[in-house]
Amino acid sequence: MRLLDRYIGKAVLLSTAVVMLVLLSLFAFATFVGELEGVGNGSYDATMAIQYSLLLMPGLAYQLFPVVVLLGSIIGLGSLASQSELIVIRAAGVSIKRIVWAVMKAGLILLVLMVVIGEFVAPKAEIKAQSMRAEAMSGQMISFRTERGLWARDGRNVVHVRDLFSKERLGNISIYEFDEQNRLTTMTTAKQAVFIDGQWSLSTVSTSVVGVAGVQTTRHTEMGWHSLLVPDLISVVTVKPDYLSVFGLYRYIGYLNDNGLDSTQYVLAIWKKLMLPVTTAVMIFLSVPFVFGSLRTVGVGQRIFVGTLFGIAYFLIDQTTGHMGVVWGLPPLLSVLVAPIAFLSVAIMLVRRIY
Repeated sequence: MRLLDRYIGKAVLLSTAVVMLVLLSLFAFATFVGELEGVGNGSYDATMAIQYSLLLMPGLAYQLFPVVVLLGSIIGLGSLASQSELIVIRAAGVSIKRIVWAVMKAGLILLVLMVVIGEFVAPKAEIKAQSMRAEAMSGQMISFRTERGLWARDGRNVVHVRDLFSKERLGNISIYEFDEQNRLTTMTTAKQAVFIDGQWSLSTVSTSVVGVAGVQTTRHTEMGWHSLLVPDLISVVTVKPDYLSVFGLYRYIGYLNDNGLDSTQYVLAIWKKLMLPVTTAVMIFLSVPFVFGSLRTVGVGQRIFVGTLFGIAYFLIDQTTGHMGVVWGLPPLLSVLVAPIAFLSVAIMLVRRIY
């Protein structure tokens, strides 16, 4: 049975890799075409647009993974069915459940790979892409954007923003002012910054001035701050919740809850990541009726077409229920479970017709 598992798994893995490559190529090209509108702004050129498009692909691969697994399983098993290999396997006494289990093993390998990409590769690539694009377009020096916040150069000042709530609302800001000899003269910290009437309004401010006599610290309830770091620049370096790692999301949710802020969007994102194994299993299970059910006699092209429709429907339902859950205040876990449960129900109904 191990030989059979490897043979079926190899067919599914190869098909899934081809589907992923094709989809990412199409999305990369579409992203690049969309970025051509920004070419010429500042130092942003076509080469950077290509780099930006490619850096977004790991995150996109993670998001498309359930759909890709569905299509890869359909094509892999469909190719075996087209060559009558599945008939031989079934004639040898191998049950459909055993074949599905072999596909599940291949899906587990892909799942581990996607978790690594989603947790370690995609967040860093997204941060790199947004920082590179923002720096080139704005002409301002954005040193780097990490899960621990944004570092930016503002004239002779160096600014660290720990929390990016939105492009017009920041949290835990530190401003380091340097003189012409690059010596630290002033350090200002603020709990929050809100962009109002063309400038930032800092709240709960602490200012420490470094002088010959030592460090003198003053505190203010509110204080204005003029900076080149405007909301338009902030918006292009803000990383979406879907691209953060589970650890980053968990830590950020804790911070939002401790400060009485809404964390629904981030809780939804972390549940989507945690439910990825369940979604993968549902997609693989859904591929069974395409090969052994009423579509077993049709060509591979028709299977791919119907499978694509199912994949698009899943993606749309998943996105729609997520946004509706945030708007209506539904529990995030409930919003995440709607699409998998709906498609699992469809898969069970279709599989029952086989037996």
